[in-house]
Amino acid sequence: MGIASPTSQTFRDSIHTVDDLIVKTISNFQQADLSIFHQFAPPPSGGGHQFLRAFCQECTTRGLRVENNTISRTTRACLFNSFNFDARRLRHLRRDHVSYVHRVDGPISVYRGKDDGIDQRIWQINKEFADKTIFQSRYSLEKHLAMGMEFKNPVVALNATDSNIFHSKNRLPFSAERKIRLIAASWSDNPKKGSSTYSWLDKNLDWDRFEFIYIGRSPVRFQNIKMIEPLPSNQLAEYLRQSDIYVTASQDDPCSNSLLEALSCGAPALFLKSGGHPEIVKNAGLGFDLAENIPALLDTLINNYPVYQANIDIPTLQSVTSIYLQTLGLAK
Repeated sequence: MGIASPTSQTFRDSIHTVDDLIVKTISNFQQADLSIFHQFAPPPSGGGHQFLRAFCQECTTRGLRVENNTISRTTRACLFNSFNFDARRLRHLRRDHVSYVHRVDGPISVYRGKDDGIDQRIWQINKEFADKTIFQSRYSLEKHLAMGMEFKNPVVALNATDSNIFHSKNRLPFSAERKIRLIAASWSDNPKKGSSTYSWLDKNLDWDRFEFIYIGRSPVRFQNIKMIEPLPSNQLAEYLRQSDIYVTASQDDPCSNSLLEALSCGAPALFLKSGGHPEIVKNAGLGFDLAENIPALLDTLINNYPVYQANIDIPTLQSVTSIYLQTLGLAK
């Protein structure tokens, strides 16, 4: 299929609010194959925005015509994201011939640490609109089931990264003869993103042996860990390629995009055994239960670094897109 679109400049102008992505609003007299219902935020922004940008790009590369927050006469499928879209608009534009797939993470009340009714709202959205559901990890699916929430025809598909940005080419060669470079990243400053663990490391790591960069937001400030404000993806990827080990202490995180980005850039991971981390990392790193476990685990990882790095095994954007399109009924 071709892309029914205006000129390149007009196309870019029509999507400037989502950072020149291959996502455009098509009026009802124009044509599309797939609609994405999601309120994009300009980068740097959270993992959901990042994945959906990459997914839209891959869809257009495959010749699918993509629209954002509308449904055209020719639209065959609609992917709507969690609760981050205008449900009233979708309800108004809904067409019987369209296949509706709901992308879900969470449970949000678990990783936010408070129940503000969001999970119930997402479940109701699913019951009203969805034909099928894509969960971002098996952890997320099973946690919802444990809370008594059954979603329509669930499929599990981890997120994936844009390999044009997040790749391991020209990464810094590992050496135990210099300081070991640790890195962490978080878009959110929620304390459940691991601030207490990073604070412990800030006070207890051997800083003659390690250096540590934290990119993003944090509710605490550090003495030894260097903090950098949130960065666009291309800059973040450069930092990841110049680092040895990615550290994540986030709790109940269903499918961490930053963890996937680090692994994509060739950095093995040291991770809190929580949420979707174990199913993402598998044998490409080590998990911890307590911050006090980390120094010994770092020794093990450093002493066997080539083995852990060689075990990095995460899904490609192409393979994840194929699962999505199969679920949406758009696979060729």
